[in-house]
Amino acid sequence: MRNPLAAHPPWRQIAIIAVVLPMMIVLAVLAFAWPAARIAPRDLPVGIVGTGPSSQQVLSGLTRSDPGGYDVRLYAGAASARTAIEDRDIYGAFAVGAGGITVLEASAASPSVAQLLSTVGQHLAVAHAAASGLPAQAVKVRDVDVVPLAAGDPRGLVLPAALLPLTICGVIMAAIVGLVLAFRPAWRQMMALTAISATAGLGAYLIAQGFLGALPHEAVATWAALSLFILAIGAATAGLIALVGGPGLGLGIAVMVLIGNPFSGVTSAPQLLPTPVHVIGQWLPPGAAAELLRSTAYFGGHGASGPLTVLIVWTVLGLAAIAVGHHAPVRFAARRAWKAAPAVPAPPMGDLNVVGAHAGSFRSDK
Repeated sequence: MRNPLAAHPPWRQIAIIAVVLPMMIVLAVLAFAWPAARIAPRDLPVGIVGTGPSSQQVLSGLTRSDPGGYDVRLYAGAASARTAIEDRDIYGAFAVGAGGITVLEASAASPSVAQLLSTVGQHLAVAHAAASGLPAQAVKVRDVDVVPLAAGDPRGLVLPAALLPLTICGVIMAAIVGLVLAFRPAWRQMMALTAISATAGLGAYLIAQGFLGALPHEAVATWAALSLFILAIGAATAGLIALVGGPGLGLGIAVMVLIGNPFSGVTSAPQLLPTPVHVIGQWLPPGAAAELLRSTAYFGGHGASGPLTVLIVWTVLGLAAIAVGHHAPVRFAARRAWKAAPAVPAPPMGDLNVVGAHAGSFRSDK
């Protein structure tokens, strides 16, 4: 592959590298640090049980404390609020009763949001006590984890820890299949990506659940979700490589690793990230995979349709790009094959007259 910097003199090559590489580092730091530094609720779906004065007081407290932070939905009873949490319609709910405030939450959906709702419940209890003329200690707060995390992963750290290496491995898989081994034709590369993804997904599941106990339910669906995630990353990156060559690998790294992972919301929740980050992250494979794995491992598949669609679209587009890149009239795969073809040996000096005779015949054919 031709080095694009080779046409420049050495001093200019150094100048380009001195500007481009630090800029890439700065952008990577920004992509990871900015969302983490701006975590706050933004239209976070939560529920309030009941429609009486106490519930209206909770609603006013949420609106006043954080305008635009919560998408509040009213439920007639605690049972309907629990169902909404289990269906992933809301992250939690507040129920005001005679004994105090009950915070219904789901640490499996997001430990960060569960902790946030617990803190908000404490603040609402203080406000409720003040409005009722009671001492702050008189209004108790009770946290109920409707969908808890697995006992083997009580803080929910396994999924965030696994997402980045799985993303990187998906990109590496594409680089090996598309550049290092240069599998041809297109169907062979597709089969290799699919087989590797299925095997890697099984290995990841055996570690996450079999060894660590962090993905406790729906074993087959969770394995399939892990495999589809790896395939979506690998197919999309391999498709970029097939279309534009080596720069496609760099583009895949930028989109999947430097943007997709920090924008995924896996360490917090999508609704806690800045709005453009939240939207972009959920349309990229890492963010979609995080939500899909939570749905399959803890919520019986509820809320899985959106992220599943995103992963399927990335996979189909990536496989289509591989096919197009290998069969277009001007294609990277063809250029590689042409460059890899053995060179025709030069004729001996004594045979130059033969070469001249052939050249003359070519001219006469014209």
